[in-house]
Amino acid sequence: MNRRTFLNRAAALAAASTFPHAFGASSSAPAAISAPRGKAEHCIFIWLGGGMSQIDTFDPKKRGNSKTNPSLPGSDYDIIDTAVPGVRYTEHLAQTARLAEHVTAVRTVNHRLGIEHALATNYVHTGRPVSGSTIYPSIGSIVAHERGAVSSEVPAYLLIGYPSVSRGPGFLGARHGYIYLVDTESGPAGFTPPEGIDPARAAARQNLLTPLQARAADDAVLTDYAEVQREALRLAGPGFMRHFKLAEEPGSVRQRYGGEFGQRCLLARRLVQSGVRFIEVSHNLNFINGAGWDTHNAGQLNQHILIKELDTALSALIEDLQEKRLLDKTLIVVATEFGRPGQFDSGGGRGHQSASFSLVLAGGGLRHRGAYGVSDDLSSKPVEHPVSVPDFHATVHAAMGINPAKDLVNASRPVPITDGGKPIAALFG
Repeated sequence: MNRRTFLNRAAALAAASTFPHAFGASSSAPAAISAPRGKAEHCIFIWLGGGMSQIDTFDPKKRGNSKTNPSLPGSDYDIIDTAVPGVRYTEHLAQTARLAEHVTAVRTVNHRLGIEHALATNYVHTGRPVSGSTIYPSIGSIVAHERGAVSSEVPAYLLIGYPSVSRGPGFLGARHGYIYLVDTESGPAGFTPPEGIDPARAAARQNLLTPLQARAADDAVLTDYAEVQREALRLAGPGFMRHFKLAEEPGSVRQRYGGEFGQRCLLARRLVQSGVRFIEVSHNLNFINGAGWDTHNAGQLNQHILIKELDTALSALIEDLQEKRLLDKTLIVVATEFGRPGQFDSGGGRGHQSASFSLVLAGGGLRHRGAYGVSDDLSSKPVEHPVSVPDFHATVHAAMGINPAKDLVNASRPVPITDGGKPIAALFG
């Protein structure tokens, strides 16, 4: 470290300790926060883009009706008991309800980022609002940075879905980003060489590029990307790519997981077995109900298709991991950018709501209870145990054995892993 870098870092640390709220730092030093330490080794992060209706899934209330005139506020489906006494889900989550002792629906998650999809998606992925000066890392990149891959033969972070800045490494740099794919059969995007490019020709191209990359300074962005490229070329071999051959799985297992989304969850299980640390799985990439989880107006009519598909895949994943003795080592997260109000809109659908919604945890060695937190009679606001998005992030990090108050470093200034988040203590111990 040269003299200028040392002085800059020393000044930043001194400023942060004197003015704890400056630069977005936490008001408490990491050592002052007692955080539980879980034992989960992997995380499968299931993303329901559009805004899952908590009142129609994991936080049902009195029975409503979207088809009457005027409509009747409440859950649009019948409500069923789960394996946990006193905890109820809606009828289209019947298979997950049987496994509720392995599940906690956190029913009082909330944020004030508004109800715009992109901003809320970024917030639930990063735990921080969009900043004009800083690109914050996603939860996947933080886990990759802190824990790395279990095996050197695989990447730390893999995205099954479309890439975006919200899912990226931010200031941590490209080496802590994701490898992504949208097709479970063909594997990661860009890992299959074009026709006519044999290994010898690919190596010749790399030899031409290497001298140019060598001219970059050690701390240049180009150097960061060169390292990522080398890693991608190494992983493009048959050793890593064999994990994407779902045809190797018994037909009964593939059928158990269900359709396209279920096959992504099955692939996530195979990637956990291979040593990938964090896998994000996007649901409903092709909008099978015409609207995805953004169930305005007529989108509500076919919402049950999405819920049933989630139920099939999630329950299969929980049982499959349990049978392979991986459930306690694998934290499953079901996340969405916000929820929906208990009232129906004029078209029979639901609007957006960020004041109270549900995010779900399963497995990971936590003390599950079916549900945590209590919302009001239309699931519109928390009544008991509100959970902020940073709190939820802190819970995930703690379950993965990561101190949620630890400082990362961005341009010589400390940035805590979470924005003051505290883990849900009731889920540990």
